[in-house]
Amino acid sequence: MTMHVRVLFFGRLKDIVGKSEEDAELSEGARVEDLFARYSRSFPELAQFRASVAASVNREFAEWRAPLSSGDEVAFLPPVSGGAVPAGTAAAENLIALIRKPIETPEIIAQLKSPPDGAVVVFEGIVRDHSGNRATLYLEYEAYEPMAIDKMREIGVQMRDKFSIRRFAMIHRLGRLEIGETSVLIVVCSAHRAAAFDACRFGIDTLKHTVPIWKKEFFRDGAVWAEGEIPSA
Repeated sequence: MTMHVRVLFFGRLKDIVGKSEEDAELSEGARVEDLFARYSRSFPELAQFRASVAASVNREFAEWRAPLSSGDEVAFLPPVSGGAVPAGTAAAENLIALIRKPIETPEIIAQLKSPPDGAVVVFEGIVRDHSGNRATLYLEYEAYEPMAIDKMREIGVQMRDKFSIRRFAMIHRLGRLEIGETSVLIVVCSAHRAAAFDACRFGIDTLKHTVPIWKKEFFRDGAVWAEGEIPSA
């Protein structure tokens, strides 16, 4: 008997196989590793990344020996790189978003902070004009968007559980970004500065190694996918 699964590729893996997704037919009882091995036979370069690739099944990180079922959505995730907020968002809510237009930091801070807050800590990741010894022209970010939002929400829950904070924002740009633009924003509001600092640091560090977002750097002589961390649960 056979089954069908949806397969997704991101970052440099998408470049290797020449597509971002397709439907695959497998034998009953196939595992994640069997699916990856199948593509590795067709695209030998893919096999070179086996040690640094993570897999997810139905938007949750999965072991390589995890069994597959018909209808599953399987994504192969290379090392992660480590707009405005939707209109009508109430100030009392936390803000989690992936957007394709400039991040408006002052407006977001104004939405979040209120009289009970004694501290607002802000982290902005911005696009710099170089990578190593090469001049960067611009960047492009892509994400496994449904899973990225799920993971960002999980980080938010952890931030609330671990630290005495009141509200937060976690927003990442996608698409093309120019030099000096904000790629990621973390804002944390709290009654006390220690909790706000600790939660902000935890938020960006955890995002960088768990959220499936990738960065491509463009130079005058070509473009490369940025090296990052192996994504993990």
